This record gives sequence, structure tokens and C-alpha cells, in this order.
Amino acid sequence: MTSRHPRLLSATLGLIALIQLILGAAFLAAPERTAQVLGLAAAPGWTNWLFGMMAARFLGFGYGMAVAARDPQGARSWIKAMIAIQAIDWFVTLKYLNAGAVTLAQVSTASFLPVVFVVVLTLGLPKPVKGV
Repeated sequence: MTSRHPRLLSATLGLIALIQLILGAAFLAAPERTAQVLGLAAAPGWTNWLFGMMAARFLGFGYGMAVAARDPQGARSWIKAMIAIQAIDWFVTLKYLNAGAVTLAQVSTASFLPVVFVVVLTLGLPKPVKGV
């Protein structure tokens, strides 16, 4: 691996995979309860459809981050995609915090973890292998 911090990168990818898989399983199995645990107000039943589709993406990216944790060099595209996702997550979180739609208690770690993940993933992103 041609990352400057290979152990930190792999550990971070593993942590992201775990978070993604937990959120995916929770929103797929019990969308209303998961939203309630996050302190969100009850929403119309159709939101469970969106939660289910969101869960599929959490599970897919959880898988991708697990693959990337084992072989970061071979999973540069997965890592780049997660950098973009985390950046978007953070900006969306700030937008809705600023609008008063959610509270800091509700967004919890989403107020700072995306920034940490973007920094670690960007600094740890393996350099492309020459000639490949």
C-alpha cells in the first residue's frame, strides 16, 4: 500500500464500514424505531420506503468500506466515493442544523465525524500504482 498512514487508513475504513452496516441494518429492520432512537419526530409511513432505500445504500457502502479496509490500494474508487459522501453528509448536516430542523443532540457525531473521515481518508488515500 502506498498510503502514508496505512494502519490509520485501514482502521478508519473499518470503522466507517461498521457504522454504515449498523445504520443500514437498523433502518432496514426497524425504520420507525431507528428514527425514534435518533430523536426524530414521527414521520408519515411513506418515509419508511425512503429509509429502506437509504438502508440499501448504507449496506452497500458498508460492504465497500470493508473491502477497502482489506485492500485500500485496490479500492481507491470506493475511498474516493466515501470522501464525497462524507463531505455531502457534513454540508447537509450543517444546513439542517442552521435551519433548526434538527438539533445537535439529534445529529450527534454527524456534526464532526464526516470532517474527521474526510481528512483521514484524503490524507491516507493510496497513491495510484505506476503502470497500472
